[in-house]
Amino acid sequence: MSSPHSPNQNHLLSALPTAEFERVTAHLQLVPLRLGEILYEPGGQLQHAYFPTSAIVSLHYVTESGESAEIAGVGNEGMVGVSLFMGSDTTSSSAMVQTAGHAYRLEARLLKQAFDRTGLMQNLLLRYTQVLITQISQTAACNLHHSVLQQLCRWLLSNLDRSPSNEFIMTDELIAVMLGVSREGITEAAGKLQHAGFIRYRRAHITVLERTGLESCACECYAVGKKELSRLLPDVLNHQGIAQ
Repeated sequence: MSSPHSPNQNHLLSALPTAEFERVTAHLQLVPLRLGEILYEPGGQLQHAYFPTSAIVSLHYVTESGESAEIAGVGNEGMVGVSLFMGSDTTSSSAMVQTAGHAYRLEARLLKQAFDRTGLMQNLLLRYTQVLITQISQTAACNLHHSVLQQLCRWLLSNLDRSPSNEFIMTDELIAVMLGVSREGITEAAGKLQHAGFIRYRRAHITVLERTGLESCACECYAVGKKELSRLLPDVLNHQGIAQ
């Protein structure tokens, strides 16, 4: 029986030519990622890069007082650990697993070697970094200028793109931490979406019922991020099966 896990489930890896794909995947290690697991701490030494398949990882900025907010999310469209090939083995952000699942792990030195070979992998990783920078910039603008309802719709849609399911196990408190807003604001916004019939929300379970409804309520930030992914990494977007 064939394994249910494959590096091809990460769309950044699957966009590689066969020769580069086989060279890299020979060194990958499949690892389970648990909900709430911390992959990186701010200032900590990065030992591995992670290519999620079914897990979703949240990148956070953490203040001196211990407060945090999500600056970007990474799922099967990308990788965690871009600083490793950008000239540093530390990062100012933290990386926390927000949706349990699996990822393929690659040692830092092997990622650097693959990047330095100047093949398509280098090109893909650099383009993915630009996608990630766009996501971080858009998240900052969204958090400052758009309502909690719009932010929640953007966040749900982005995670829906990364998930094989339309259901999320997520408490008000955790979503509030992700978005850097109050728990009461999330509860109110989720209630409005449920009343409109776009989601079903109970006991930390969110089920998306009508994607188009969420898209109608979201601000332009979700579409901007998807457009940038389509422009820079069209093969990745096609693997995800997202309508352009």
